[in-house]
Amino acid sequence: MSRTNPPPRRSRRRAYLVAGALVGAAAMTVSTLSTASAGDDPQVLQRVDNPYAGAQLYVNPDWSAAATEGGGAAIADQPTAVWLDSRAAIEGGSAGSNTMGLREHLDEAVAQGADAIQIVTYNLPGRDCAALASNGELGPEEIDVYKTEFIDPINAIVSDPAYAGLRIINIVEIDSLPNLITNVGSRETATPECDEMLANGNYVEGVGYNVATLGDNENVYNYIDIGHHGWIGWEDNFQATADLLFEAANAGGATPDDVAGFAANTANYSATVEENFAIGDTINGQPIRGESSWIDWNNYVDEQSFAQDFASVAAPAAGFPQGLGVVIDTSRNGWGGPDRPSGPGPETSADEYVDGGRYDRRIHLGNWCNQSGAGLGERPAAAPAANIDAYAWVKPPGESDGSSEEIPNDEGKGFDRMCDPTYEGNPRNQNNPSGALPDAPISGHWFQAQFEELLANAYPPL
Repeated sequence: MSRTNPPPRRSRRRAYLVAGALVGAAAMTVSTLSTASAGDDPQVLQRVDNPYAGAQLYVNPDWSAAATEGGGAAIADQPTAVWLDSRAAIEGGSAGSNTMGLREHLDEAVAQGADAIQIVTYNLPGRDCAALASNGELGPEEIDVYKTEFIDPINAIVSDPAYAGLRIINIVEIDSLPNLITNVGSRETATPECDEMLANGNYVEGVGYNVATLGDNENVYNYIDIGHHGWIGWEDNFQATADLLFEAANAGGATPDDVAGFAANTANYSATVEENFAIGDTINGQPIRGESSWIDWNNYVDEQSFAQDFASVAAPAAGFPQGLGVVIDTSRNGWGGPDRPSGPGPETSADEYVDGGRYDRRIHLGNWCNQSGAGLGERPAAAPAANIDAYAWVKPPGESDGSSEEIPNDEGKGFDRMCDPTYEGNPRNQNNPSGALPDAPISGHWFQAQFEELLANAYPPL
């Protein structure tokens, strides 16, 4: 079995929502943000190490209305990220919906009295070169369009002095750079599309331009995506990913000072913490690493240990400053409900021990699309552990990862067989069944059946 784990792939877009009534903003931590004078303007915020700390985060009324209508009134006041996944999404109307544009969200955040807002910038040329469900609108060579028609217009809005009192948390280009580590060259998981993006350099240049341009604003905090432990936690992938991120942090006019931290598990399902086994455990005198088919030769078993080591070990080794934090997306990794293990599995074999005790109930770590049995995870919280800036719901619960069958659309989104519940897999999930739910709409559109499962299987329970 390969020591470089097939990369779990996923997609996650803005939802097809109906704007609804404003709900109260949810506070991660109740406190008053400090300000510093800039001239005579008291609204300019001091730069902080962790933008989530002490911040009341923006609650998106578009998502809140859909969650309430879908039976999720108990969580409708939770903060979720605003996805900017196309040029049209900047002004509103992404995914054919009547959702608000970026300026409207920022105005709403000010009206709510929020201290911070989370956005996802997600529109690189040749986007998501290993998953058809999340293909984007720009061709592989359209880096100039990305800069001038996507990032520059976003920057023109966020740099408006009216929003200088908001911390703007920017989750940067999900999946892009990790794809250039695992899905290229002679690897079994390689795709021609990822080889092209590695060769033309437009992922690196685009990420660099993104963090450089938006990072020129003192109130913007850029978090670059690092995939998740099941994808990047392998020896061949871990440091190489940090090194590539550092290259991007020095491209397109950027410097490492433009990077506030990293984002892990975005729109994915990996458990935050696995409590019933650890990487150093042994069964019958043999280490479970290498013996368990679930772990294989990965160095990590959960997101938190992976993220902490990435921030404290791999990133500084690549050249980033010490002290950067990680945001872990916990929107769909709770894995509660009746199938949640209450303790370790039997010590009869490594497989039975790990499989009997793991919270993550996916068939394989490489499964990323609309996973059956998933539940809401930890509620958004600031600084829950060392080197972790926040648990956050970056992927708004209820949004589809991709359609379970081909659905014609004008959003540039294809049909990926990993979203087909009948699919028997590929090298990126070691040829296992997809584990996807049936009857799913295209990525970013509201998926009521999945939302109901997330509520039912929430952990901590609702």
